[in-house]
Amino acid sequence: MNLKEIMQQKNFVVIGNTVRTTKYATKIKNGLLEKGYNVAGVGSELKSLNDVPFDIDIIDLCINAKEGLRLLQENTKSFKCIVIQPGAESEELINWLNEKKINYIEGCLLVGLSLYT
Repeated sequence: MNLKEIMQQKNFVVIGNTVRTTKYATKIKNGLLEKGYNVAGVGSELKSLNDVPFDIDIIDLCINAKEGLRLLQENTKSFKCIVIQPGAESEELINWLNEKKINYIEGCLLVGLSLYT
């Protein structure tokens, strides 16, 4: 998937601090909500992807790579693609995603919101 295709999805999960207004995860979550997307926050709100009460299309990693990897590894829900925000990547995370053949892109949903919504 590319960023344009990702922005055509409906159900997003933002992993990171989605309650502090100064954090990018909060800005991303609020931006998605303002555009009518269905969004849940994991990390500060829900503790696990498995707690998300709807089907997930896109997971947005806006958290340190080690914690993001841990949350992904414990996840049992299906999804279409992961967006790795700048600064949320690591060699270990990328290797794990490639090994598991999980679809991902490195990009920014704030850019997606400004370009495609």
